[in-house]
Amino acid sequence: MAKTEELPVEIPLFPLSGAVLLPRTRLPLQVFEPRYLQMVEDVLKTRSRLIGIIQPVQMGAERLCQIGCAGRIVAFSELDDRRVMISLRARSRFRLLKSDSTDTPYRVGRVDWSGFEADRDPRCQTVEGFDREVLIQRIKRYAELRGLASDWGAAAVTEEETLVNSLAMLLPFSAEEKQALLESPTLADRRELLDGLLEYALRGGDDEETIQ
Repeated sequence: MAKTEELPVEIPLFPLSGAVLLPRTRLPLQVFEPRYLQMVEDVLKTRSRLIGIIQPVQMGAERLCQIGCAGRIVAFSELDDRRVMISLRARSRFRLLKSDSTDTPYRVGRVDWSGFEADRDPRCQTVEGFDREVLIQRIKRYAELRGLASDWGAAAVTEEETLVNSLAMLLPFSAEEKQALLESPTLADRRELLDGLLEYALRGGDDEETIQ
């Protein structure tokens, strides 16, 4: 497990509404804004290669959520028109202490890594009594409601944590719901919340649409 002191006290921040990075997952990003192209260029020169993915409190707001997750750039490719494609591998969640103004065009955060030591354990977490079939059936019903395509064969063999975290990242939940999933302390907590969000949607939710 990585030691907290090996992680930097400041990291570049990439605010993204409706997007979260969860432990032991990857997040592909297409970068095109000049300030974030500069950020990627600067980060690639560092030893840690970390970028902090964090949500604004509200769409377009300057104020950021308290909890984010840092990812290491593990893949990089240049596209047309100076766009770049990167892949971030989750390193650890963090608590944002301060968002500093610097001489860079992007924001830099002073962060605290304590309390998220389990994120840095390479071993996937498990949930006692994990019922994969119940979750998959619920997801199938949700996918039908939302008109989503899914690879059920992969879901049947994916590790528990990978399945739960990937669903939390990919499903079209609100920004607030995704933040709550990110802040869930343990995988068991995240699975329970995921179940609740799916049941709420299936029982009608805000759309007043119900599946029997």
